[in-house]
Amino acid sequence: MIHGGFVPDPKYHRVYLRRVRETDVRNAMKSTFALAALCALAITPVMADEIRFTDHEERVVTLSAPAERIASIPIPMASTLIAIDGGTERLVGMNPTAKSAIMEGILGRIFPEAREIPSDITAPNFIPNVEELARVNPDLVIQWAGRGPDYVDPITNAGLDLMTIMYGTEARTREYMTMAATAMGKPERIEQIIDWRAAVEADIAARTATIPEDERPTVLYLLRAQENLRASGTENNYNAWYHMLAGGRNAADDLVGGWSDISVEQIAAWDPEVIFLNSFEADLTLARILDDPILSLTSAAQSGRVYKMPLGGYRWDPPNQESPLTWMWTANLLHPEVFDYDLRAEMREAYRVLYDYELSDADIDEILWIEMQGGMAHYDQFAAR
Repeated sequence: MIHGGFVPDPKYHRVYLRRVRETDVRNAMKSTFALAALCALAITPVMADEIRFTDHEERVVTLSAPAERIASIPIPMASTLIAIDGGTERLVGMNPTAKSAIMEGILGRIFPEAREIPSDITAPNFIPNVEELARVNPDLVIQWAGRGPDYVDPITNAGLDLMTIMYGTEARTREYMTMAATAMGKPERIEQIIDWRAAVEADIAARTATIPEDERPTVLYLLRAQENLRASGTENNYNAWYHMLAGGRNAADDLVGGWSDISVEQIAAWDPEVIFLNSFEADLTLARILDDPILSLTSAAQSGRVYKMPLGGYRWDPPNQESPLTWMWTANLLHPEVFDYDLRAEMREAYRVLYDYELSDADIDEILWIEMQGGMAHYDQFAAR
């Protein structure tokens, strides 16, 4: 579903991004998306500088002015905040896993000062470290919604302003991105990001709508693939959502609930036609599948359709500020006969808008793991020309 006001013809989303960058970023054009989105999130201006909106736990968040110091406990939010704000100045604390993604990926080179941002504001299980939160003195703390009082009460009891977010769907992603932009006083910035997401989604959905079910390859995404194998069913799973958007079917559709540990025998029984490996496990390579005595016999391995998810400004697996690039990459791989996105050009334009950064060919090769997987089926389309 398209959110917002004006949405360009999807065929021209890259041109649209460029136009937005040249006009919105420099001249702060009037927001067309903001009215609908902010109303949907119950955002109500009260005073000239006061900001008020409702978060994903139906908590009314009230800030006397745009937040200048933000601590983010959920993993994907740190890089999203950097993209929305165009820099790291407001980010005063983040999850250690979020910091590792920044330091391992290109964002750490674009914003090297990020290595100095504290990452001890939370334990590995997202329980807040109140002492460290107090030390960084945030105007706003972002935390997961729906996980119980142990996750939020220490923050509110310390007198800190809190915003909670829910994960798992594209609609929620757009909502929490809009909340964050609102908290920072950046409504015009979130408009361009949301409209880009809507345009790319609409373009892909229009092209896959006519693909018959039996021509949609079965896809397995492995959230973990080293010490254990972990996959998920389709319901409320973001990876399964964009795989279906791009014209695939979830090979693990019969799994019930959230992420589940599975066996190589189960994967063999599913026999997926395409396997995507996570980008969270730094040492994970295609050899995990291609050299395994059982997994190497799957249709995916036999046809060379095993790929590791890219690592850009954030890991491309979960929802983040670069998700439309993930969708285009996936669509090109699942249906190269239907999609021919110039991904390198799309990436360059997106990075100009999101980070004011000019990607080099070497940058793109690194993000897409060209050296490791350039020889896999259909991957030559991403090579530098």
